[in-house]
Amino acid sequence: MKKIFKYIWIVLFIGYSTSCDQNFDELNTNTVSATVIDPTFQLNQAIISSAPSSFGVIVYEWGAVQHVISPNSGVLTGANFNQDNRASTQANWQQYYRNVIKNTKDVLARIKDDPTRTNLVQMTRIIQANAFMVLTDTYGSVPYRQAGAGFSDLIFFPEYDSQELIYTDIIKELGEASAALNATGRTEAADVLFGGDVEKWRKFGYSLLLRAGMRISKASPGAAQQAVNQAFAGGVITNNLDNVAVRHDANYLNPIGNTLNATEAANFYLTEPFVDFMKNSNDPRLSSIAVRYVGATSGPEQTVDRQSFDPNLQIGMPMGNDNAGAVRVAAELGLASFYDFSQVDRRRMVKLTSPNFIVTAAQTQLLLAEARQLGWISAGTAQDYFHAGIRAHMNQMADYDPAMAIASGAIETYISANPLGDATAVRQINEQYWIASFMNGPEAFANFRRTEFPVLEPNPFEGREVLFINRLTYPNSEISVNQENVEAAIAAQGPDNLETKVWWAK
Repeated sequence: MKKIFKYIWIVLFIGYSTSCDQNFDELNTNTVSATVIDPTFQLNQAIISSAPSSFGVIVYEWGAVQHVISPNSGVLTGANFNQDNRASTQANWQQYYRNVIKNTKDVLARIKDDPTRTNLVQMTRIIQANAFMVLTDTYGSVPYRQAGAGFSDLIFFPEYDSQELIYTDIIKELGEASAALNATGRTEAADVLFGGDVEKWRKFGYSLLLRAGMRISKASPGAAQQAVNQAFAGGVITNNLDNVAVRHDANYLNPIGNTLNATEAANFYLTEPFVDFMKNSNDPRLSSIAVRYVGATSGPEQTVDRQSFDPNLQIGMPMGNDNAGAVRVAAELGLASFYDFSQVDRRRMVKLTSPNFIVTAAQTQLLLAEARQLGWISAGTAQDYFHAGIRAHMNQMADYDPAMAIASGAIETYISANPLGDATAVRQINEQYWIASFMNGPEAFANFRRTEFPVLEPNPFEGREVLFINRLTYPNSEISVNQENVEAAIAAQGPDNLETKVWWAK
């Protein structure tokens, strides 16, 4: 009897084991998870990550060009004191390598040989070129040829390339990609930037090429002029309808707006140089950009009933003050507190749903004005481009918020009062570029270093490390994992500090 029971258990065990093995693969396969993602969605992630919207941009680039500053230290230490704070200098590195380059490199690896997705390939090349331009403008030498190849080529410790090499290839990429876009090819309708509109993408690409050419105007004038001519012949953005911007809504908030309407609402202020420059020229944009909470003695007192947009009442915060210094200078100026200084209006210009601009007609027209002044293009006049750039930026104000719209009469009055003088043209053009790039920290920072306009006084903070910030430092995380290649870049470029100049600024 015991043997019978033993055999029964053996049979049952075998039957159970066999039944468990049947359809095992099907039972353990998730039939609803995506195994392949459409590359357009990866490009979309790269696009929205291309907007100049990181916290580090507020801490460094805004202050380096003396647009917006904070008197507070800690995590806000940066261009307010011209000191190195690697918790914030790493922001562009992380944003563009992790969220842009990682995606664009993968998209290109997947579809570069797909004849049905050639437009998507060119769009991806344009976004990638923009990302690398921001990265190399920020840090100088960076991983370029081997960047983003950890998964595809198992390159975990990428070598750094010189900025000269990077710019040479960026210019090539932008020229080729812009020319190769095909209006009869597949329309990538899921593209969040232009819905696959090839002509808008073409203008975007050529506008970036113009920007890249002008960036190297002093370092390599011959190559710069060639790139500018190619861009101009191809067709650049000259109308606000073609502006390149990441749009936001209630479901996808503007990251900077989210920051300045929450934890940092009362911590950042327009600078005295920026406010005074606009007041002294009767610039009607000041009443659109600035707000002052008159008499506020604390953040909670910065209420709607105290707000004033009157340009005559705007007072910028002087450079070089920590918290105690800001309290002292506010008292000297007769203000209730440093909360009484002017701010960029977070209820209009940096509200939660404000757009983030990457390339605009205003910037492009002003670059054309400079190119015409240099004699690099022959069509039109420098003054016409100059005034078109001013007009475009003033009209752009309404795109942030309808309440910021500037009346056409005020625009024309300002333009009439500001003719372009031949002897002062380059200075005037780049002063306007400084204003037109407000809120686009990386671009304002790069163009200021290239041209040294507007003429700004050094940050007078006693504990400053440098007079002017010329680049941002490499992230500690990169130094710790890719030390050999970082050290090689430093040996070729110069010390890893805020003072070392990038190639095109030398």
